[in-house]
Amino acid sequence: MESQNLEEGPQLRRSLLDADHPSPNLNVGGSEDSDVQPRPRHSKATVTVVISTVVAVCGSYCYGSAVGYSAPVESEIMEDLGLSVAAYSLFGSIMTIGGMVGAVFSGKIADLIGRLRAMWLSELFCTAGWLAIAFAKDVWWLDIGRLLLGFGIGIISYVVPVYIAEITPKDLRGGFAFANQLMNTIGFAIVYFVGTMISWRALALISAIPCIVQIIGLFFTPESPRWLAKVGMDKEFEAALQRLRGKDTDISEEASDIKDYLEISQEESQARFLDLFERRYANSLFVGVGLMMLQQFQGTSALAYYSGTIYEEAGLSSSFGMRISAAIQVPVAVIGLLLMDKSGRRPLLLVSATGMFLCFILLGLSFSFKGLPHLKEYSPILALIAILGLGAANTIGMSGIPWIIMSEIFPLNVKASAGSLVTFVNWSCSWVTTYAFNFMLEWSEAGTIYIFSAVAALTILFIAIFVPETKGRTLEEIQASMTRFL
Repeated sequence: MESQNLEEGPQLRRSLLDADHPSPNLNVGGSEDSDVQPRPRHSKATVTVVISTVVAVCGSYCYGSAVGYSAPVESEIMEDLGLSVAAYSLFGSIMTIGGMVGAVFSGKIADLIGRLRAMWLSELFCTAGWLAIAFAKDVWWLDIGRLLLGFGIGIISYVVPVYIAEITPKDLRGGFAFANQLMNTIGFAIVYFVGTMISWRALALISAIPCIVQIIGLFFTPESPRWLAKVGMDKEFEAALQRLRGKDTDISEEASDIKDYLEISQEESQARFLDLFERRYANSLFVGVGLMMLQQFQGTSALAYYSGTIYEEAGLSSSFGMRISAAIQVPVAVIGLLLMDKSGRRPLLLVSATGMFLCFILLGLSFSFKGLPHLKEYSPILALIAILGLGAANTIGMSGIPWIIMSEIFPLNVKASAGSLVTFVNWSCSWVTTYAFNFMLEWSEAGTIYIFSAVAALTILFIAIFVPETKGRTLEEIQASMTRFL
């Protein structure tokens, strides 16, 4: 049986890779017939796919608002509750601890109870977290709320991009998956913009609204067909796929491809965690983990959590800087969404990483100029341009596309283990950078930024050499091309 499976692997891989370009003269039996039409492409965005994506990305809004929350409310919370700098730093960073715990269980939870129930569970934690913060009377309730938020979005950060990737047609998957980043950015931007104008308690309550919307909306959303097929619910699998593709669409070939690939991948592995480190998954694991590490070691989380501090260190008004940053990032995210399925993942990632590299160099120069009498006056304007550029460059690529690629490159049989590992790596690296950031700034402001620029340069090389293009390919085709059946 094992040798038979090994022989079938390359055959299946070839059939999946050739699915986009079938011979127009080949019929089902393999004989030539010029009257047979090419295989239909399921590229229609049905109402069900759109609504399901909207419901799913309500969780992404929660993610973005949670990441951005600590920056605009810092001074107000510290004054109202009498917190020290150390106590507030704990409040800001403890979410990453919750995120790491949520990440560890995210894949297994999504695999055991399904994508919808995993999102529903995550939003219960997020809603509880926001309410704990909104009605907090002391620092303990603040930290508990932030920890609950972290656990919830640790699950969200894995399951939302995976769910969207599994329900959307291949030709539209990138744009729909980037809606995750768009809503993340919108949540982040609204918190940045509104947070300087309303109380921190009101801001927490407003941030909880999309969580409640998602909890209700998930009752009317179809489960991922690929998860249903994985757990053997064949009737529900076909019903969900038909509902997502439209009642008049022939889903037989797409359903067959999903089942065929699932069958061979499950036979090749028993989906234990250690199976993830087999040679056949080396390419996928290297790309997924590498992108997550580089994303965080560029300092993106630290810049988001402590942007107010960075603006003040550069001699700028923190409230002005956060508002203009919020106003720029949403249009940039919309542009990214429109370009995703036209330009592809790799070009946007390369543009993003290159833009971040140049902006880090500019920001480093702005801090260096502070110590030079003749150039000191240029420091604030250079810092503003650099920080706004960093936000835009990060939003269009490095912030969201690694999550899209993560959701595309791992086969179903190891997706839970791989997703948990990759998400855990992301949150762990986020904790390292956010915890060390203030200490690094005390050591050297310019030196810290130049370190981030070096990581950005390494990111450019990593993307150019190792990251595959996944635009316009089914999940099964992508996974077959990266998986080594040895």
